[in-house]
Amino acid sequence: MKTVFSVTKRLFLITSTVLMSALVLSSCKKDKNDTNNTNMYTISGNASGSQMVPSVTGNGTATMTGTYDPNTRVLTYTTSWNGLSGAPTSGGFYSGASGTSGSLVGSSWTMGTGLGSTGTYSGTTTLTADQASQLTAGNWYYTLGTAGHSTGEVRGQITATQTP
Repeated sequence: MKTVFSVTKRLFLITSTVLMSALVLSSCKKDKNDTNNTNMYTISGNASGSQMVPSVTGNGTATMTGTYDPNTRVLTYTTSWNGLSGAPTSGGFYSGASGTSGSLVGSSWTMGTGLGSTGTYSGTTTLTADQASQLTAGNWYYTLGTAGHSTGEVRGQITATQTP
């Protein structure tokens, strides 16, 4: 009888320890400030001549879509344009708030040849920590320049939305 009680008592203690450990471990949650944040960002932005500083009159528009991965700091993007006064000859990302002139981030895009007043361009770039902060804070925009508007015919502020 003494042996049965001792075995039962040991089983109870082991089971209780396992259950308490499981409870403690399952109640831990990942810190949002962890440097291995796997949440991606979706980027988007609509461009027009009225957003240029100073504004440009015309019918040209553009859209940008893409993703930003904070783990690798890689930004992947596609911009599509329509109704420009001619083929885009330049494009690029700039740091700056809406309505202000900004500074070129990295290098201008090499648009290539054979483009028209309507088209698409895609690319990737790796950001620095400062550039990533500017992008996710909404302080980036993009422009497309043409022969008639070499400093930019359309501009679009970029929004970065973190995905759950």
